[in-house]
Formats: sequence, structure tokens, C-alpha cells
Amino acid sequence: MRPRLLSIGFVVLQAAIASAAVPLTAELLSVKKIWDQAPHNAFTDLARWHERFYCAFREGRGHVSTDGCIRVLCSKDADAWSSTGLISLDGHDLRDAHLSVTPDNRLMLLGGAAPREKDNHSAPTGSFVAFSKDGTEWTKPQIVSEPGRWLWCVTWHKGKAYGVSYSAGKGSPNLELLTSDDGITYRPLVPKLYSAGRPGETTLRFDRLGTCYALVRRDKLGDQPYSTILGISRGDYTQWQWHDLGPEFNAFGGPNLLQLPTGHGSTELSEVWLAAGRMHQDAAHTALCYLDMTEHKMTKILKLPSGGDTSYPGLVWHNDLLYLSYYSTHEGKTSIYLAKVKVAGPLTHRVRSNTPMASGALRHSALSSILHPSFSESSWPEVP
Repeated sequence: MRPRLLSIGFVVLQAAIASAAVPLTAELLSVKKIWDQAPHNAFTDLARWHERFYCAFREGRGHVSTDGCIRVLCSKDADAWSSTGLISLDGHDLRDAHLSVTPDNRLMLLGGAAPREKDNHSAPTGSFVAFSKDGTEWTKPQIVSEPGRWLWCVTWHKGKAYGVSYSAGKGSPNLELLTSDDGITYRPLVPKLYSAGRPGETTLRFDRLGTCYALVRRDKLGDQPYSTILGISRGDYTQWQWHDLGPEFNAFGGPNLLQLPTGHGSTELSEVWLAAGRMHQDAAHTALCYLDMTEHKMTKILKLPSGGDTSYPGLVWHNDLLYLSYYSTHEGKTSIYLAKVKVAGPLTHRVRSNTPMASGALRHSALSSILHPSFSESSWPEVP
């Protein structure tokens, strides 16, 4: 009996120590289906601009079809939504919408553009952009990356757009870091950014000091690893360090990340990063994660109501709440959902991951509560 008790104790100990490394909790306050009018509604992004929320996503006959177009919804409160745009391009399946705000305060829509000839047939994918001054009227979509190189997402930083293109057709599975002054004409900054495995969808974000972070999905290619990769670069963004986030995050579809703003909650939370994407453990689902940029680790903190064909989340922080758009088929039809999440911390009885005594105190309390049932929660040691 004693060996088994010790074994259980160490399992709980490992879980408790893992919790201490996550300085926050995530509580799902609500989730609501906001659109399901097309046969297939998927691949979302979310932005807040001019005091309104904007959600963009693909509509089509199916996951892969010739008629893909981008629907744009608008809302003042993220509860009541209305359609303000439908963007299409003759001869192209438009996919994977991404929203950003340009330096001259226009809303920019970036997406994939595949000259697909038949439903469910593969086609090389490039990228298009369109712009709006009011969220309703959009410029005609124009191709900015030719089919075969998919510029999947861009982020603006100090007046420039930065994004990563990947092979979406024939060719070497190599990432390329691109930059642009206007969001239309892109030039290579790092032609061979990363190529291990089969890297693809990549989101870039910049912190307040100008450090650039890349969250990279990888897909299976032979026997090569396909776990998600975290890239970090400073200075002129030509030199990068890469960190494997582990097999728990294999094929992390639709990767997105967001830094909580300065002044939120405790001091610890002012440097917190959140990430979201598709995970596959216990069936496919959309997950919210804590991303530790110092230890280069990612931990799932919330499973969204989701399943089947799902993920591609958009993330917006507003009024101390996280707003998260995504798509899912868990209710039968592939539809668009909007979740509101409360993020708070720190947790585990004021044990902080950056407190010298934290791991030791937690180790003592976790083992004591397992091996000695009379050791009550009220007698746990307090850590300042």
C-alpha cells in the first residue's frame, strides 16, 4: 500500500508543481454562436477598431471549395453582431482571414487566395489584401503573394508590416520572413528563416521592448517532429533562437498569441502571454494556453467548447476580458463562436512562480496533503 501511496503522491506533486508555473487562471464566462449562415463557416480572426469589434472568417460550401469568400461581422458589445462586408475574388478560394490596423488607421484584411478549379482539390495558395476606412466599404482584393507562397498573417510594428510566408504548394518547406511599408509590396528580410520539419502557419507578435516572437505550426512530414516552435528575435530581426514546445502541441492549427497589457492585475500578469490554437489530445479541440517566454514552455489552461473541424482563434483584450473567436463543429454544423474569458492570477494559495520558496513550499504541501490526510489546507505554509 505504501509504494502505491507514494506513487500517487508524486503524480499529484508533478501536477501541483506544473500549476505553480502558471501564474494565472482562465474562467470561461460565456460562449455564443455568432454566425452559421453558410454551409461551412471557418478560419476566424478578431480585432477591435474604432470602438467596435470586427470578426472576419471564411464562408464556403465546404472546408475546401472553389467559392471561398471572407465575411466581416461588426459589433459594439461582442453580443449582437451584424454583417458589414463580404469579400470575394473571381477564380480564387479566399481563406484564413487576418485583421490588422495600418499606421494610417485603416482596417486591413489579409487572407489566403487559392486558384482552385474543383471542390476538394488541392491548389497552390498565395495571399491577398483589402483595406477599409469604415469597416463597410472595402478595396478590391489584390494579390500580394503569388500562389505557392502563403503569407499567412502580418503584424504591424513601428510603421512596418512583418509576416512569414510558407510553402503552400510545391517547393521546399521553408519559412521566409517578409516586411512591407504599405501592406501590399513585401520584401524578404530573412529568406531562409526556418525549415526543420514542415513549418507553416506563423503568427508574429512584438512585446513592449521590441522583441519579436514567432509561434509556428508544423505538420507531419515523414518521421520528422511536428511540434509547435517558438522563435525569438531582437534588434533587426535577422537572427533567431528557436525552441520546441513539445509533442503536446503537435500540429497546433491556427496559432495565435497575445501579450496582456501593462497594469493588468498583479505585477506578474503584466508580462503574461496567452496563446491559442487547435490541440489533438482526447480529440481535436480549440485550446487557450499560457506561454512562458522565459522558460519557453506552453501550458493549456482552458479547453473551449469545440470539436471536430475547429480552431483558428482570434484574440482581443478589452476591459480586462479576453474575447476569443473560433470555429467548431461540435454542435453539428461548422459555425463561428465568440467566447469571453476572465483571466486572473496568481494561483495556488499565493504561491508565485518567481518566488524562491514557491517550489519548495508547494512540494511540501502537496506531499503532506497526500501522505498525511490530517494535514489540512488551513495549515499550508504561506509564501509572501
